[in-house]
Amino acid sequence: MEVTGRVKMIEQTKEVGSSGFRKRDVVVTTDEQYPQHISVQFVQDKCDLLDAYKVGDNVKVDINLRGREWTNPQGETVYFNTIQGWRIGKVQSDAPAAGAPPVPAAQAFEPSATFKEEDHDDLPF
Repeated sequence: MEVTGRVKMIEQTKEVGSSGFRKRDVVVTTDEQYPQHISVQFVQDKCDLLDAYKVGDNVKVDINLRGREWTNPQGETVYFNTIQGWRIGKVQSDAPAAGAPPVPAAQAFEPSATFKEEDHDDLPF
């Protein structure tokens, strides 16, 4: 899966726990009718991927959804979800899709003068 948008915020790398686990969050704001602010977490050696990016960059982030279960001291089971990034790349906002040649605009044409509404076609749909 992927998330595409503009970098809103990049956190500093944080070390969690005594084992040296590293994590770093980036927030990407999508460009759609109702923009979403998606927090994506990069972990361990992937944290360094964010060094090349700054707030305002247009990016595409390849992600995995991660879920885990935890039982608290009261015996209640709680579930957590994380959006984990594993690759990030800059996107040119005005560029056509990669590998796709530009498509010329369709030319206008005159409507048919011989079309009759009662003519039947044999298409099955």
